[in-house]
Amino acid sequence: MEKASLEFLEKLLDTPSPSGCEEEAVKLWSKYAGRWADRIEKDYHGNSIAILNEKGSPRVMLAGHIDEIGFMITYINGEGFLYFAQVGGHDRQIIQGMRVKIMTANGPIMGLLGKKAIHLMRGDDSRKVPETDEMWIDIGAKDGKEAKKLVAVGDYAVTDMGFAKMRNDLAVARGFDDRIGAFVAVEALRMLASGKKPKAAVYAVATVQEEIGLRGARTSTFRVDPHIGIAIDVTHTADCPGTSGAKARIGDISLGKGPALAKGPNINPKVYDGLVKAAKWKKIPYQVEAAPGGTGTDANAMQLTRGGVAAALVSVPNRYMHTPCEVVSLTDVENCSKLLAEYIRQLGPRPNLIPSD
Repeated sequence: MEKASLEFLEKLLDTPSPSGCEEEAVKLWSKYAGRWADRIEKDYHGNSIAILNEKGSPRVMLAGHIDEIGFMITYINGEGFLYFAQVGGHDRQIIQGMRVKIMTANGPIMGLLGKKAIHLMRGDDSRKVPETDEMWIDIGAKDGKEAKKLVAVGDYAVTDMGFAKMRNDLAVARGFDDRIGAFVAVEALRMLASGKKPKAAVYAVATVQEEIGLRGARTSTFRVDPHIGIAIDVTHTADCPGTSGAKARIGDISLGKGPALAKGPNINPKVYDGLVKAAKWKKIPYQVEAAPGGTGTDANAMQLTRGGVAAALVSVPNRYMHTPCEVVSLTDVENCSKLLAEYIRQLGPRPNLIPSD
């Protein structure tokens, strides 16, 4: 991966972006995308759309959702402790004791996610996972009056875990799901703008609010009205302890073996075949992920917009999804961008996308 791309990725992952509070991450993404796009559009929902070769054909939309799971402050008690609701789906076993970053009107504030100490529990309580309303955020305030001067009900928070490189070209961060998809979309755009220009019009989109219902993809796809819509997301691996028994359900996906191409009713078979052809032509490793129903990604929203879109899903394999320490292979990430760029370059101006033809 190029040095400038890696530096941008690290900044993007360190920027909090919970669903409904993606503004800072979108600003960062848009500024970077503006170096490669002919122009940038934004909409009322918060989506950012980077456009290349607008008069080309067909229109291809690459969608990576830029939001992550997080928390929202719901109540501040008289002692200065903050109660919260989940934004998206957290594993409550893991968030206990984590440091958090609260985004306030006057800038970020550090807190920690507290609960009753195990020494103070009785009986079976020590073996139970506490409910969300049995935990709280401690910002060190002396009382509720001080806390309310610093934090407001409705403020967002995320776990405070940043990007770090590991061995064997692996990386760990909070929120690879799915800022890595937004990164891949703009990297594919960069590759297309820097090399042989495509015949297609390309719309790289950082979509918002995926974690709470694929919301940004619905509005941005309606706006772009693409012929082809490819979602870039993450998918579970089965290459670490405790996951081998899940292979019959999630497939045999591993880090470092290339992007995962979904196949099933959410996926247009001709777009899928084109992605496989591009991967083989450029000798890009790939894995196949069976998707017998809706994929639960932006590909769902794109496929069902207007009169229908020829949809596909390309995923970056991800260990420990929806935890503060998600792990991906940077080689897989780069190969995902290369595959999308090559697929788009191979498109003629009028590809046949009708499955029965």
